[in-house]
Amino acid sequence: MAVKEDVQENIREPLMPIENILDREDGGAGDQANNKKVNPCMVYFSTLIAVCGSYAFGSCAGYSSPTQSAIREDIALSLAEYSVFGSILTFGAMIGAITSGPIADYIGRKGAMRVSSVFCVAGWLAIYFAEGVWPLDIGRLATGYGMGVFSYVVPVFIAEIAPKNLRGALTAANQLMICAGVSVAFIIGTVLTWRALALTGIIPCAILFLGLFFIPESPRWLAKTGKEKEFEAALQKLRGKDADITHEAAEIQDYIETLERLPKAGMLDLFQRRYLRSVTIGVGLMVFQQFGGINGICFYTSTIFESAGFSSSVGTIIYAILQVVVTGLNTIVIDRAGRKPLLLVSATGLVLGCLLVGVSFFLKDHELGLESVPALAVTGILLYIAAFSAGMGAVPWVVMSEIFPINIKGVGGSLATLVNWFGAWLVSYTFNFLMTWSSYGTFILYAAINALGILFMIIVVPETKGRTLEQIQAAINA
Repeated sequence: MAVKEDVQENIREPLMPIENILDREDGGAGDQANNKKVNPCMVYFSTLIAVCGSYAFGSCAGYSSPTQSAIREDIALSLAEYSVFGSILTFGAMIGAITSGPIADYIGRKGAMRVSSVFCVAGWLAIYFAEGVWPLDIGRLATGYGMGVFSYVVPVFIAEIAPKNLRGALTAANQLMICAGVSVAFIIGTVLTWRALALTGIIPCAILFLGLFFIPESPRWLAKTGKEKEFEAALQKLRGKDADITHEAAEIQDYIETLERLPKAGMLDLFQRRYLRSVTIGVGLMVFQQFGGINGICFYTSTIFESAGFSSSVGTIIYAILQVVVTGLNTIVIDRAGRKPLLLVSATGLVLGCLLVGVSFFLKDHELGLESVPALAVTGILLYIAAFSAGMGAVPWVVMSEIFPINIKGVGGSLATLVNWFGAWLVSYTFNFLMTWSSYGTFILYAAINALGILFMIIVVPETKGRTLEQIQAAINA
């Protein structure tokens, strides 16, 4: 009974003493001296290997757009059958999202990435050899499952291996590589056959699978599973052989030991008062990321440009290039500007972009100022994608990887990722129906949702720049 009361008392306390957090936030002279000895080469290499999974994600997402007419002609698919082929990816990703956390907790972050790679390779091979609709759909479902796992485990792995001064930029590289995968698939898909394009999707998976043999496992996962020697060896390898890891290792171990005293968390435990703020932040950001309209606009960019009277091919190429460039710039500034300012600037741009597109369609529907309609629509769409790439594309994944304590990271991350994929499906499914209802009303609705997102970020979302994961989680759950 005394033990139970002691645990319950600890549940009401911060995961680390607040005074310890405040002492450590700015770092002492010893920390600053040790930082000079830290060699981040292994962290960079490990991140480079991990984001091959992000590129594979982008390859899966970008595959269906340039291949639609060729696949329908070769396999004799109806429009409805091809629609199933395109959308079943999202259902696979939702299944992957549900299972990604438990898998990553049970067999490790590297193990989860291996599983995801195997599913993606199997899916691409099924698509390549397909002679009918069933192999196509099974292959697409398998690649979707791999996407769902990658979307959770890659940012979590990077966040857990990176030092706090590099964590934002390295985790944001996840979104950069997703954008690169989508853009490359779109561009080379105009040259390659749909079967050859499927084979290119295997390349990043193969690089990832082999590269995982040369990088360490997440030290925090090793500490959580009680593998102390492997934990210290992995942390030393990541920080460099001359780095003093004593302070960081002790902080991680203290945090893990505190968490181990708590009951093992399940999905329902996420809604305990102790974890409610972490869940609200993680899930809330995913809701506003998706319901702000990104997947409807992304999937139907060509249609939007055509509806506005602008060249769809020119507009889509500009869209793809702009997305990669702005996401790349985001990885450079995220650890300097901070997460919250980028989110607020990004969401403001999304509101303005939606309003511009909405106004263009309003003018077109009412036959007012028709000469200005294409310019307004193109400006609005490009502003929207630039703003999304500047913050709302990458930062919610960065914050999601930072805010959940290690004992609920699996189920918490799975819930946030599931919400994200459900939102992606719902927005892409309803977009055409909304456009039929009211083209300008659709974008006014998205603008209103993004405006609500700004309020959410101001009131609820904390700044996590320059803090260790343990400091962030202790402060949030205090």
